[in-house]
Amino acid sequence: MDISSITSLYSDVYTTAANQSATELQDKLSSDYTSATDDELMDVCKQFEAYFLEQVFKEMEKTIPEDEDSDSSTSQLVDYFKDEMLQEIASESTEQSSLGLAQMLYEQMQRNLGTDITQISEAAIETTAAEAAIEEL
Repeated sequence: MDISSITSLYSDVYTTAANQSATELQDKLSSDYTSATDDELMDVCKQFEAYFLEQVFKEMEKTIPEDEDSDSSTSQLVDYFKDEMLQEIASESTEQSSLGLAQMLYEQMQRNLGTDITQISEAAIETTAAEAAIEEL
């Protein structure tokens, strides 16, 4: 088996895996989470944040000029390892709450699902008080 057949195999597998990953995430996000536990809800939010970060990193990487001397077969293998690295960095960043996007999504989903009525009430009271203060000015 030569390197070109390995890289074409990688290309097929990678494309399938990327499409499958996006489809699985979309299925999870479109599921009914009214009976989900807080941990399940947060897990989905973290997965979305990791996927989002991975896509941002990949778009940032596209802005870097490519080396014209690189061999296409080795380039595909290097791309594989870059993709793996980006996935790991995105996962680790999400676990460390670097952006906080997962937490914001989690709180929004709780509000939309009606599982956190006290936060909605407090936010409504704060908004009403702020609007009253603005009207007085």
